[in-house]
Amino acid sequence: MNDLLNQNDVALLVKTFYSHAAADPLLSPHFEGIDWEHHYPRMIAFWAFILLEQPGFQGNVFDAHANLPIDARHFKQWLLHFHNTVDVLFTGEKAELAKQRADSIATIFQHKIAFSRGEGLNQN
Repeated sequence: MNDLLNQNDVALLVKTFYSHAAADPLLSPHFEGIDWEHHYPRMIAFWAFILLEQPGFQGNVFDAHANLPIDARHFKQWLLHFHNTVDVLFTGEKAELAKQRADSIATIFQHKIAFSRGEGLNQN
């Protein structure tokens, strides 16, 4: 197995991961109606930006998720699929960085969503 080295690797990660996440019974309702061909380029650009420092991503990732009815269970499942996908496809420094960044993103999103709902930083 190789490490995540380029945009094609990131595209493989993103498309494989989301195929699993979108098929998960807990997560699938949140993916209904997604235009994947439109959405994939943005997600690939995002992950290429944070993993490979490639320019090209613009926007606020959190705002698109802020009002979703998701909680700690969803983030746990999302991370399970993400980590599994990385581990099956890649090994190396960037692969480990991808999992660390996903963990950080999930933690930050969870706290921001809870705070916006008036739940503060208490998580179940």
